[in-house]
Amino acid sequence: MVFKKVMASSLLAAAVMTASLAHAADVRVGLVVKALGIGFFEAANKGAQEAAKELGDVEVIYTGPTSTTAEGQIEVINSLIAQKVDAIAVSANDTDALVPILKKAQKRGIKVISWDSGVGKAGRQIHLNPSSNPLIGEMNIKLADVAAKAAGGGKADIAILSATPTSTNQNIWIDEMKKVLPNYANLNLVATVYGDDLADKSYRETIGLLKSHPNLKVIVAPTSVGIVAAAQAVKDQGKIGKVFVTGLGLPSELAGHVKSGAVKSFAIWNPIDLGYAATMISYNLVKGKATASEVSMGRIGTAKLDADGNAAMAEPFIYDASNVDEFAEIF
Repeated sequence: MVFKKVMASSLLAAAVMTASLAHAADVRVGLVVKALGIGFFEAANKGAQEAAKELGDVEVIYTGPTSTTAEGQIEVINSLIAQKVDAIAVSANDTDALVPILKKAQKRGIKVISWDSGVGKAGRQIHLNPSSNPLIGEMNIKLADVAAKAAGGGKADIAILSATPTSTNQNIWIDEMKKVLPNYANLNLVATVYGDDLADKSYRETIGLLKSHPNLKVIVAPTSVGIVAAAQAVKDQGKIGKVFVTGLGLPSELAGHVKSGAVKSFAIWNPIDLGYAATMISYNLVKGKATASEVSMGRIGTAKLDADGNAAMAEPFIYDASNVDEFAEIF
């Protein structure tokens, strides 16, 4: 009986030790989003959890502030550093403001990547763009052109509804849009406004655009929050068929607005794939499986890195009445 008790105790101790070792070997990735409660980022988390399940030894900590501020993200990142995560993957609210805290994380041995919206090179090792910035910028203008023709053709005033004035990806895409805008002589950019990725403010900014620019034909919102708010404002103001909204958004959130006619077409990459790819890259960095020129993104393929550690995942995809319902069931 004593022997059995000793054996049982030994087995229990061995099990506890094995479990501790297994837990110590786990890779913990902090997936930091611009703000909680945004559909795009919730879909990205689904992809991240998919990657974690596929890899088997990964825990993804999905987190972010309650509003789209750099201060909120700094607080969240400080918490992740205290938790001694192995990697942080962040979609930044500000290019420069997060650099000091992320440098601190790297000094603690934490691997850092940015995805979707980047941080300065000193604050991360890799930045994963959802697509090529020039392609995204040109895609938004192509969509604006399609919407302008649907609104009657001819010369068309367009406006941009962005997220925050400091949002890295938004500003890059707007710059790229302006580069190709001269190729579309029928489009006239009259204003750029910022809704801070808040539904109510984006809605109010859209109302302001409609009142300030009576000849406005198209609103381009390269933000999943802004495009929904703008489409709702166009509908509420009785402007369907006169003003079209386009840009970047989620099929699940825009299917109804495509059916109402407020949105002719829009584009987005798959945020599920984006969260998946960001997690795979983070894991491979932790495991030392990344090189200076490339890193695996699992089922997505291989990310090719430039000299500054930038990579692009895929081209944006166009959604309209022909396919939006199909994809709305997915994300």
